[in-house]
Amino acid sequence: MSRKTTANYFPVLTGVRALAAYLVFVSHFSYVFDGKLPAFTLRVLGEMHIGVSLFFVLSGFLITYRYYNNFTLNGAWFRQYLKNRVARIYPMYFLLTLAAFTYYFTNCDPIITKGFDHPIALLFMNITFVRGFFYQFWDTGIAQGWSLTVEECFYFSAPVLFLIAKKYNKFYIQPLIITSIGIALVLIFRHINWYGFFGNFTYMMLFTFFGRCFEFFVGIQLARYVLKNGNVRSSKINFTALGSLFIFACLVQMALQPIVKPWNAGLETPIGIITNNYLLCLAIALFFYGLLTEETAFKKILANPFTELLGKSSYIFYLIHLGWIANLLHGLFDSLNDIIYRMYDGLGVDWHSPFENEVVNLVLLFVILNAISILLFKTIEEPLNLYIRRSNFLIKHSKTNQTT
Repeated sequence: MSRKTTANYFPVLTGVRALAAYLVFVSHFSYVFDGKLPAFTLRVLGEMHIGVSLFFVLSGFLITYRYYNNFTLNGAWFRQYLKNRVARIYPMYFLLTLAAFTYYFTNCDPIITKGFDHPIALLFMNITFVRGFFYQFWDTGIAQGWSLTVEECFYFSAPVLFLIAKKYNKFYIQPLIITSIGIALVLIFRHINWYGFFGNFTYMMLFTFFGRCFEFFVGIQLARYVLKNGNVRSSKINFTALGSLFIFACLVQMALQPIVKPWNAGLETPIGIITNNYLLCLAIALFFYGLLTEETAFKKILANPFTELLGKSSYIFYLIHLGWIANLLHGLFDSLNDIIYRMYDGLGVDWHSPFENEVVNLVLLFVILNAISILLFKTIEEPLNLYIRRSNFLIKHSKTNQTT
């Protein structure tokens, strides 16, 4: 696909997608640096899940920027909107989820089902995104795919949110109402043993749209501001640096929190939830505004064509960086390590294997996963995306109605 230059496309924000995915990668593999870095530095690396917040604020911004001004809640608009969302999100998620369960049926690896006895039902829950509402199932299949349930909830609610905003201009009350509904669901279901469906407040606040909605609303408000005022400004404030500083402050704040079992990060404390769900997204909005309105070296890096390619393939990277594919690669590294040491024994030498170093293996994993992601993006995701958009799925194809 050629590099877009339309008013609705920002190469720098595509680069941000790569940054967000890589931060999540670091958070999941921070344990590799145990014993190699100071304890507090490890805690900071473990809180790099902030990449998920980057995704959520970015989704709120992009959906609003692209659809808010041409929004008309009628059947044709909504079908086109859903068609675009399906083309963007669903094909690779469906295929990779199917591959994950095929792997399970071949190897019976509990990493996919987390011990649940009904894998077919679990597969259905995964491909329909509903597993994200159940504490017992949220990390089954593609574990990190829980965030797509949150995204899908936003996609479906966005037209209604736009309608209310245009009719009543009441944006600030909506996140309060949505989170209140989530609290009510927990109060109703926490004493019912139904696979953890809205089973506790921490889960609701961190892993469902009801708890994370404020992040999307911050992105929405940023988009409305940019749509109204443009992305050229006279202020001398460096919002990129200011936003980055506040993001780092939130990161440190969460790293300072005690880890409450069975959770494994500081964001899962009350202060951590407030920091992650309400303060961090404001810092991210400042950071995004800086990227959109300032010319900095960091912006040039994120908008670089290669970084842009990494951003386009980052959705696949996010879906495969943790789970069975990553585990197979780890197993490959272990096998290569054994082969090399057997070769050393045969030669009678006492040398080191490159695959004995966990940090080296992590770098190799990162590079290989990116290569796989780019390959899958170019050969499967991008062609399927274009095919669905140009098909008559949901609504007859029209060249004048292909908003991303």
